Amino acid sequence: MSGHSKWSTIKRAKGLADAKRSQVFTKLANAISVAAKGGADVAMNSKLRLAVERARAMSMPKDNIERAIQKGAGGGEGLSLEEVRYEAYGPGGVAFLIDALTNNRNRTSANIRHLLEGHGGRLAEAGSVAWMFAIKGLILIPEPANRDEVELALIEAGAEDFVERETELEITCAPTAFETIKAKLTELGITPVYSSIEPVAKTTVTAEGNTAQQLETLREVLDEDEDITDLFDNEA
Repeated sequence: MSGHSKWSTIKRAKGLADAKRSQVFTKLANAISVAAKGGADVAMNSKLRLAVERARAMSMPKDNIERAIQKGAGGGEGLSLEEVRYEAYGPGGVAFLIDALTNNRNRTSANIRHLLEGHGGRLAEAGSVAWMFAIKGLILIPEPANRDEVELALIEAGAEDFVERETELEITCAPTAFETIKAKLTELGITPVYSSIEPVAKTTVTAEGNTAQQLETLREVLDEDEDITDLFDNEA
């Protein structure tokens, strides 16, 4: 069973005011531009394809997406961002993976350390948290009326697990089965609301009461940091 995914962040962002949505669009555009350094063809560049799909899930305008691709593929001026992953613990010992894009690693590290320590968390040593996660394909779809039939078809395509997420069904799979499952969903006439290959918690922990509120506040302040692009944790 997976913990909180990037979809949690996107879902919250969908309800934000325009100023906040603009900040999210900037982060998504940066991720697209960095991915496009490896090629502007989404059919040939899987990293770019995933970045574009995330942007579309957030309803980012098509023109913004295309400009971000062109900026990255053309080595746009000022595009000196590097990808950094931090490992951390939040309140209640919940494990976090924090991804960032930055042109100043020292500044970003200091900012993240400050945010964590101010909200009951701390940075962890490299490798002390990452082992708690496995890289999986993660797809969310509107919960289908014929759920049993859909699940059977997706299991045959390589799906490993199904979890109810409010009105959606979360599907996890091995990365090698990711495109096969998406093709099967297309065949079934089902459009995912989110799809990604990302870290998924191997086991989860439960947080309640004040600890759960502390965790949510920590996620919110990390989301607001201009350098942070992704948060993954193992809270159930």
